Amino acid sequence: MLCLMRHQRLLSLSLSRASTRFYGSPSSSDGSEIPKDTYRAPAVRIPTIKKLQEIARQNYLDISDDEMTAYRDHMVKLAKSYDVIDSLKEPTLPVKYPRTPGYRPSKEENPLNAWYWRCDVKGAETGKLQGKTFAVKDNIPVAGVPMMDGSYVLEGYVPEYDATIVTRILDEGARILGKGSNEDMCFSAGSFTSVKGPIRNPHRITHMSGGSTSGCSAAIMSGDVDMALGGDQGGSIRIPSSWCGHVALKPTYGLIPYTGILQIDHTIDTPGPMTKNVFDCALLLEVIAGYDGGLDERQPVNLTVPEYTKELSTKLPGIRVGIVKEGFGLEVSEADVDKMVKKAAFQLVVLGAKVEEVSIPAHHDGHHLLLAILLEGSHHLMMAGNAGPGTQTRGFYPTSLIDALHRGYRTRGNDMSHILKTVFLLGEVLKQDYGGRYYAKAQNLSRDLEKTFDKVFEDYDVLIMPTVPYKAPKLPSTSITIPETYKAALSMVSNTAPCNASGHPALTINTGFSDGLPVGMMIVGKKFDESTVLKVAYAYEKLRDNN
Repeated sequence: MLCLMRHQRLLSLSLSRASTRFYGSPSSSDGSEIPKDTYRAPAVRIPTIKKLQEIARQNYLDISDDEMTAYRDHMVKLAKSYDVIDSLKEPTLPVKYPRTPGYRPSKEENPLNAWYWRCDVKGAETGKLQGKTFAVKDNIPVAGVPMMDGSYVLEGYVPEYDATIVTRILDEGARILGKGSNEDMCFSAGSFTSVKGPIRNPHRITHMSGGSTSGCSAAIMSGDVDMALGGDQGGSIRIPSSWCGHVALKPTYGLIPYTGILQIDHTIDTPGPMTKNVFDCALLLEVIAGYDGGLDERQPVNLTVPEYTKELSTKLPGIRVGIVKEGFGLEVSEADVDKMVKKAAFQLVVLGAKVEEVSIPAHHDGHHLLLAILLEGSHHLMMAGNAGPGTQTRGFYPTSLIDALHRGYRTRGNDMSHILKTVFLLGEVLKQDYGGRYYAKAQNLSRDLEKTFDKVFEDYDVLIMPTVPYKAPKLPSTSITIPETYKAALSMVSNTAPCNASGHPALTINTGFSDGLPVGMMIVGKKFDESTVLKVAYAYEKLRDNN
């Protein structure tokens, strides 16, 4: 009772202070005091008894009307705390450089449909990225620039903050030229579900560029920009980079802060660099990697970032390379892709590396584990309107983005892709009927997968396999069926997904062309050993370009 009375006194004091903050001075211009009982709309409205009884039944509670009346009366008192919270100024991420909102480009300006939005944000006058132009994936907020994440769900949202990695590149002299189009809420590895239209492959416009970071890859290879910031939850950086023919890295989970970026699952989400060559990839990683002061709890506190560019080498003496058997000969594999990647891997021998095949049967389980994690994780985070880290974690929560998602799913849910609707429905079934047990089991098993890869890395420095088992396919026609949609959007993640589930870094680099289309090789490394991954990639790139 004493604790409750003390809480009520503190609440009254807080409300008084909040009233002063909200109305400004407690006195009017003529010197008279503003009455304490002046009306202010409540931050949280408590539902009617009827609505509360409905909520109770949905949650298997049997409550009498008398009990519910007492509960509601107390909820009204508790809601006053939310008035206090609502009146306080909220801390947010900084916006340090001027910009204008930009514009939606015309078809003539945007032949590949790579751009959702064009803008021009100039960073510092000096820095490591001085003179470098950028595209930013459209799930990464750039303050004042519209962001829709490829979906009607978010159309009209304009963030008021820069994601941490956006500030980091601007601090080093980058120039952002726009937001790259991506798949509807990032739930496709093709390039045809964005509501603004398909993104075309710069090497053959009738074919997919890959996804979900589709537009950034197309913009890099069309020459629109030098670099891009992407995000990878199942291959979303590596797949388009493989199909468009450039370098990209999904880093170790936690190396780069995800602060402020629209999430799919807190345990998987990873941003990363996309560039034309390995040196630029190493350079960009130097800029965006590193601890974010506790704003992203994915990151270890003692995280250190080496100068990756200084550790690049054209020789690989003593480097042990394992060619993962399970990454080849899949049901969806194309023989020319398998052949080119194996040939490229064995070419590392001339640089001093030891190359041999290795079997990792658990590799086949990786995409199943990731499916379970992303399906239920996204249902809880995105589709419940929790755009930030969810709950029960300390860090930055983008409240404006949370509000936009909450509204968007309720007003534009019917406009979601078939894939998103499937995720929403199955996620709800798994929550209601199975209580999250399969999400939990998949997370437990992902630790076993992580340990399996760690054990293999006791004998090898890097592992190699095709990034995608097949080359970029044609964009689907308007007659595509729902089953064909799933295949076109999700059948290419067999090799990329396991690294998302395990948390290991993985880089894609082009090995050449077959039938005019790029073929990517994926180099996987030990956790937080991006230096070796980049070193192997750089050495291969120089060997490839000199032949």
